[in-house]
Amino acid sequence: MRSAYLFLSFIFLSVAFQSCKHPAAGSADDYKGWSAYAGSKDGARYSASEVITLQNVANLKQAWVYTSNDRDTGNRTQNQCNPIMVDGILYGSTPKLKLFSLNAITGQQNWLFDPASVDTATKFNPMFYYKVNRGVVYWQDADGNNKRLFYNVGNKVYCIDAEKGAPVANFGNGGYLDMTENVGREIHSFVASTTPGIIYKDVLIMGVRVAESEDAAPAPIRAYDVLTGKLRWSFNTIPHPGERGYETWENKNAWKSLGGANNWSGMSLDEKRGIVYIPTGSIGGDFYGGNRKGQNLYANSLIALDAATGRYIWHYQFVHHDLWDRDLPANPNLVTIKHDGKNIDAVAQITKNGYIFMFDRTNGEPIFPIKETPVPTNGLPGEKPWPTQPLPSLPEPFARQKFGPEDVTDISPETHKDMMEKYLKVKNRVMFSPPSKDGGWIFPGFDGGGEWGGAAVDQQTKIMYINSTELPWAQVMIDVPKSDNNDHTLAGAGHALYNQRCIACHGADLKGNGSTIPSLLNLEKKYNELQAKNIIDNGRNMMPSFKAIPEGEKKAILAFLLKLPEKEATGPTGRGGAQPLVADTKSTLPPVPYTMAGYNRFVDKDGYPGIKPPWGTLNAVDLTSGKLLWKVPLGEYAELTKRGIPVTGTETYGGPLVTKGGLVFIAATKDEKIRAFDKKTGKVVWEAKLPAAGYATPAAYEIDGKQFIVIACGGGKIGSRSGDSYVAFSL
Repeated sequence: MRSAYLFLSFIFLSVAFQSCKHPAAGSADDYKGWSAYAGSKDGARYSASEVITLQNVANLKQAWVYTSNDRDTGNRTQNQCNPIMVDGILYGSTPKLKLFSLNAITGQQNWLFDPASVDTATKFNPMFYYKVNRGVVYWQDADGNNKRLFYNVGNKVYCIDAEKGAPVANFGNGGYLDMTENVGREIHSFVASTTPGIIYKDVLIMGVRVAESEDAAPAPIRAYDVLTGKLRWSFNTIPHPGERGYETWENKNAWKSLGGANNWSGMSLDEKRGIVYIPTGSIGGDFYGGNRKGQNLYANSLIALDAATGRYIWHYQFVHHDLWDRDLPANPNLVTIKHDGKNIDAVAQITKNGYIFMFDRTNGEPIFPIKETPVPTNGLPGEKPWPTQPLPSLPEPFARQKFGPEDVTDISPETHKDMMEKYLKVKNRVMFSPPSKDGGWIFPGFDGGGEWGGAAVDQQTKIMYINSTELPWAQVMIDVPKSDNNDHTLAGAGHALYNQRCIACHGADLKGNGSTIPSLLNLEKKYNELQAKNIIDNGRNMMPSFKAIPEGEKKAILAFLLKLPEKEATGPTGRGGAQPLVADTKSTLPPVPYTMAGYNRFVDKDGYPGIKPPWGTLNAVDLTSGKLLWKVPLGEYAELTKRGIPVTGTETYGGPLVTKGGLVFIAATKDEKIRAFDKKTGKVVWEAKLPAAGYATPAAYEIDGKQFIVIACGGGKIGSRSGDSYVAFSL
């Protein structure tokens, strides 16, 4: 411990021991509760309760519904929270990031904390704030008198008294951590925490989500004292000079200017060994790496660190010099398997590509062989793609690995003809083809394959259950449009800034991409300048906050998007003509020659995927043998079933849980249902309609011999209606 005094050391050790052994701390042995994100700190998403079984699941009924009256009627809110249960109390968050405490048996509210009530300094506006929080972290001291919750609201991590529902005033900055601090340099882009951190003894370990553009913030892994909020250690995911991994960068100043390599998807903990396993994302910008040549450690990696000190233990990089946004989408699963006659404590990491990589937890040695496979290297001018990428021999992939012309949808002759014409316009069809103007297929798509809902692992059978979306996306690069040098208006400057900051999502024509990325055409008919600026500052739906960019840039972009007359967009006219209200309209983004033309799902005119079904699947993979045991469609379009088309599956967001009672529970589908599957066969044995799509991972817990399954019903993605309910089921 840090103190040299025996008495203080004893106090700290007592706290640490109690935090580790108390079931409420979310130990890996506490599989009948749900006291941590993903159920337990090993990421298992497993319930050892056998109250609900294959034999009685048909009798499962709604036990209670908790409604927060917190949804956005414009279908903009979401709720991806996997709630936790500690000592009979359920903790979770609402669509507008209020934190609640409920009676876990009845659903009755004990208290509700609204961050808007205390965040007056930054004028917190829950209508516009980036509204994603995936879970809550719980900690208590040795005598149980000090009970704390840690949860994320934008760039803040609040420390809340679990009994009072109020911030702990002497923690951090008056009750919260500011995740824009202690990153090593000044930042000018989005930073937020979405997935919860994890606690080892008295250390809270945190990751963050950052922007994916060239001005992305650095994102070191940081650990804080749970009592004071003081920084305990930090690990640089873009190595500084003298640090391991620095040699993988041709640009030796990358640590000064680049960002990303962030942990946004959660982490898992081996409490016995004190090792935390941290998956990371890609380097900004996502699709052109001419200014970040090299392997780019520790992007796209699983990093094993000493949880107490942040000391490096081992790492593995899954994608070298990522040009396809193949960040690791979920926290890994810890499992013990028998391999070559020996018991091995392993860590299994899912990927967007549909692969599962497995390693010895202690040293990072692969369980199954992994081959560095040659891939295409014909990149854009100035680019230097990495010549090989790692592919595991086993386990077998849980998603299809190719998208050829024979796979184009044939849902009707007309649709097939239309989609085939679109398919043939995208020329590159091999995985890891470098981004190009000819275009390439990202399959599984940018959202996976595997995604943030994660995988569930049966701790008895060592079988992994994982859902997958099988939807191609087109990646087509374009030249960054040149600005009109003759247009000296603020709107003209705004157009140039739009081409640098906004075009990759909303497109050169401002049309966006369906309900996920809205059109910006005629934006002046929807919002005034203040309302539009609020969205830029705070984000909305899929769009993160751009509050950190200079005010002059925002003013110019708004002048362009809202078609503001020059007299409204500028200040007083001087000798040089109309002057901007804020003179700084030069982009702070590093210049790049290419950008992506948009995030384009390959869907037909009716919104159905342009590939033959299944479009969403639930899969079972034996982690001992590496074999795919079964694959079944997940989700249904009722209108297609009525036409005689077999069940297709839908896009899925959220994850599964598996129970000792023989069941896999999962919502995650666009058809607003939650289902139970026979974990041995993949057969649907129960389903129920939800008030909105359950784009989250269910929680399971047992109290007084009664087992509950709870799911957040937030909807709001891919055109789904928004919701604000949690629904609990029991026998």
